[in-house]
Amino acid sequence: MIKLRLKLALFNLLSKLVFTALFILFMPYLIERINLIQIDNVLIQKREQVITLISKVGIEPFMTSDTGNVFGSYNILKEEFISLERIDLEEDVNYIEVTPRLIEGEEISYRILNYSFKVDGDMYLLEVGKSLASILDTEKNIRKVMLVFLVFIILITLLTDLQYNRLLLRPLDIITNKLKGISNPSIFDKTPVRTTTSDFYYLDRALRNMMEHIDELFQKEKEITVNISHELLTPVSVIRSKLENLLIRKDIDPEISIKIEESLKTLHRLQSLVNSLLLIARIESRQYLREESFSVKEVLLEIISEINPIAEDAGIFLKENISQDFQFKEANRPLIFSMFYNVINNAVKNTPSGGEVLVKSSRRENYFIVTITDTGKGITENQMSTLFSRFKNKMGTNSNGTGIGLAISKSIADFHGIDITVNSIIQKGTSFSFSFPKSS
Repeated sequence: MIKLRLKLALFNLLSKLVFTALFILFMPYLIERINLIQIDNVLIQKREQVITLISKVGIEPFMTSDTGNVFGSYNILKEEFISLERIDLEEDVNYIEVTPRLIEGEEISYRILNYSFKVDGDMYLLEVGKSLASILDTEKNIRKVMLVFLVFIILITLLTDLQYNRLLLRPLDIITNKLKGISNPSIFDKTPVRTTTSDFYYLDRALRNMMEHIDELFQKEKEITVNISHELLTPVSVIRSKLENLLIRKDIDPEISIKIEESLKTLHRLQSLVNSLLLIARIESRQYLREESFSVKEVLLEIISEINPIAEDAGIFLKENISQDFQFKEANRPLIFSMFYNVINNAVKNTPSGGEVLVKSSRRENYFIVTITDTGKGITENQMSTLFSRFKNKMGTNSNGTGIGLAISKSIADFHGIDITVNSIIQKGTSFSFSFPKSS
């Protein structure tokens, strides 16, 4: 994935490169035309200077007895020359051409301005020439200067585009950072983003309104959950007490006793479910304190010690490789205990006899990671999409399960800023990884 500002900068750079390629393609022709126009203007200026000089001093100083009817002058490097000759022409001449000239036995190509004029009834032909070699040298110098200037302009515009895009998209970065790591809309930063771009202004306002609306819905959901849970706990306790009193009576029929025990099991499941809902509601509303500092290794070993007898009875090997430890600060130990307990207990329940459950700790790029791996039947893609949803008993067919254990673990992980990743292969097993935050 590429950031928006980089995409904009790349687009600007590519557009400039395309423009540069086209410019370089047509540059020789453009430079040639511009240079020729410039040279022709210079030739015309020199012609006007010669005509002005002749008008002042006359033609005689040029047409001496030594030169006869022809006057010629060229510089020492033969780059330029001026020629004046008395000729017989019926029509006036005024044009520019490229033609070779023999000067001191050397043939040199010149761009020559030909111009005819009359003085005292005689026709004269003035030629002002500049060598093509000097013209080409000038073209090369112009081309170099233009290329250097073009590269300089591209670099400057690229840097300015990057800086401008950074400033332009800064409000979007602020909005993005506000959304990062938001597990609860109540902690969303509702401070308006300062921007002069209307799109970002409306986006920020829409997000703030949406978060406020979601927060209201969450609060209502939590309130309903807590209220229902409290309302259920009272009658459940009353019914449980009455059934237990009936069960201790000596004159009770054995069949009725069995049905009462089944009802008590159902009530126990209902009470566990209500308590779980209350736990999630309290975690999400952040009613628990995070003031403890404890060893994660000690918590894991305590859980393994507690679950190991159950695993042994089921013929499952519960192993540990907790070589690395982590001192978790500003956390809630009972909640972390429940988080790991639910996952390890699920792994044991969903691993067949003879299978293995491994609890391992490690460090990767300064992160402390706890991995719980089993050799169970695995999780399908459909199950994976709702793995942490409530009331979904994804991990097995155990009728005693409420399907809310993993939802509790996820709520606890989010509450502590712990990332959970799950990898699973059908008929081979599942791996849960808990990545603890660096700041802890």
